[in-house]
Amino acid sequence: MTRDLLFLSHRIPYPPDKGDKIRAWHMFRQLARTHRMHVGCFADDPADHVHIATLRAQCADLHCVQIDRTRQRLLSLARVRPGVPLTLGYFADAGLRAWTAAKLASGIGHAFVYCSAMAPYLMDAAGVRRVLDMVDVDSAKWRDYAARAAWPARLVWAREARTLLGFERRAAAAFDRTLFVSQAEAAEFRRLAPEAGARVGWCDNGVDLDGFSPARNFASPYPEGGRTIAVQDVVFIGTMDYWPNVDAVAWFVAAVLPALRQRCPAARLTIVGANPSPAVRRLARADAVTVTGRVADVRPYLQHAALVVAPLRIARGTQNKVLEAMAMGRPVVASAQAFAGLRAVAGRDLLVADSAPAFADRCADVLGGRHPGLGAAARAAVVAGYDWDATLAGLDALLDGAPPLSALAGAMP
Repeated sequence: MTRDLLFLSHRIPYPPDKGDKIRAWHMFRQLARTHRMHVGCFADDPADHVHIATLRAQCADLHCVQIDRTRQRLLSLARVRPGVPLTLGYFADAGLRAWTAAKLASGIGHAFVYCSAMAPYLMDAAGVRRVLDMVDVDSAKWRDYAARAAWPARLVWAREARTLLGFERRAAAAFDRTLFVSQAEAAEFRRLAPEAGARVGWCDNGVDLDGFSPARNFASPYPEGGRTIAVQDVVFIGTMDYWPNVDAVAWFVAAVLPALRQRCPAARLTIVGANPSPAVRRLARADAVTVTGRVADVRPYLQHAALVVAPLRIARGTQNKVLEAMAMGRPVVASAQAFAGLRAVAGRDLLVADSAPAFADRCADVLGGRHPGLGAAARAAVVAGYDWDATLAGLDALLDGAPPLSALAGAMP
């Protein structure tokens, strides 16, 4: 029987063109099979505004708050209170709160909340079955930021880590079930919040196995220039104003690419992704580096790359960029942080390296033809473990209070 569901998300869950939106979109689609969806969300990227009508057509109701990132950052500073994380001020909106209250008053008895930043809208909702998908332990991300930052950012991010963890613990206590993106993230949260362990589980990410398939036939987006594309193009894909991605490509260009080009002079790095920061745009001045900015489709860049790199030094959860590259049958070299939480075998399904010399060596090995079966093994690993239909199979059951027969069960009774 179709019933009404309140679905809150910190970003508009369409189109599925970046990590958090990919997961949110597939969860939305799964739940929309059996629910009338009442969606409340934010849109903080001007490029997303044109997609509001498309999402609205798939909802019983949609309340999308369009915000400006700079203004919201200033508002979050103005709203700061002792013990309250800045994140909550960024995503606070009186209109969305009123809309949510009206939906609850209308009798909606089930709610799914995507991201801890949206939990305040339902913290005190009585008589509502609530599931919270925190995705990652965001407080741990801010802790990692603080460890790498200089003063005064170190102080700000350390405070965010401390206050956000306190809120995450309160949210997990208030909601009926709390999910994370991997067993490793769930275990980390149980360690930080042992009192919530019985209600914490995980739901793996997935991949659109048909959309990201090596059987697709895309034209190469790389310039020919008389060179042999199959042995030269190295690609990184991600949203390029996101600090972990900026840090990753800056490190790769400075510490890895020169050594790689000594062994493979034809190697070129292409950085693909929306909103490249000034620091990323400056990388295009380096020899053999191209920065594309936003592209209509990342799949041609994956399909025609000789190698996909994920040199993240700060990462939480499961990296969609890695899963999608593997699904396309491309060889991947990843850092340990990007590999963490991934159900794959290092050395068989992808290569893992951390130091700059090791990363350069692994990349050169791939470009030199030393791992001819890596792409096929990558595709097989993703097909076996990351089909969205399988990873989301038990999502509806959580809203009914029954333990699902999948990885979603985790430690939940």
